[in-house]
Amino acid sequence: MILRQFLHTDPVAISYLFGCGGKSAGAVVDPVGDIDRYLGTAREAGLRILYVLDTHIHADHVSAGPELARKAGAPYVLFADADAALSFKGVRDGEVLELGNVTIKVLHTPGHTPEHMCLLVTDHTRADEPWFVLTGHTLMVGDLGRTELASNAADGARVLFKSIQRLKAQPDYLQVLPGAYAGSVCGRRLSGNPSSTIGFERRHNAAFGIGDEAEFIRTMTAEIPEPPANAAEIRAVNSGKQTKAA
Repeated sequence: MILRQFLHTDPVAISYLFGCGGKSAGAVVDPVGDIDRYLGTAREAGLRILYVLDTHIHADHVSAGPELARKAGAPYVLFADADAALSFKGVRDGEVLELGNVTIKVLHTPGHTPEHMCLLVTDHTRADEPWFVLTGHTLMVGDLGRTELASNAADGARVLFKSIQRLKAQPDYLQVLPGAYAGSVCGRRLSGNPSSTIGFERRHNAAFGIGDEAEFIRTMTAEIPEPPANAAEIRAVNSGKQTKAA
């Protein structure tokens, strides 16, 4: 397994390149900024980029995913029900994408946005169970993603409560690799640590630990931070419905 984590500060976000070195098969998740950074790192690691995925249609930054996919000659991947006007490969809950000895299993986790998905990644040279999960803006270190950027806050929280039960069902040792860290506008109490485990978040992430749905909705709809500037316009650009953010 080859894994590279890219920490961005403007905007605050995390991107990933990973894959099977033996089969030279890789994927990029949630790319931001200059696509040459991913192409160069993949070349240095000996990986061909076979997929470019966005965990969801972002509202805080313009995705580099479609451009990177075109340059790499790879499909651009979103969840199948994404409300997008651009060309993409749609994947469904439970679908598996293969990268040589590494596999990506899609886990639909709506709430932050309706089309949000997490990605369970397994290195079959080590074990036939997942090693880490790319959680985007559903589960971040210290908090969960805000729920009002693509829906009503309470409705989004209600859906998110069901989604996080799927993550809570994962084993404690599973590594959590989120799509953002402290400074991002997509969470409230985010840690500066860019990785964690399901077990640590189960014990120390207050929102993730709530077991009562009504209490969860109250928590997620309180203290909502200011939305990203031009959030609706940015989502429109990322969905292909608008060509340029205002």
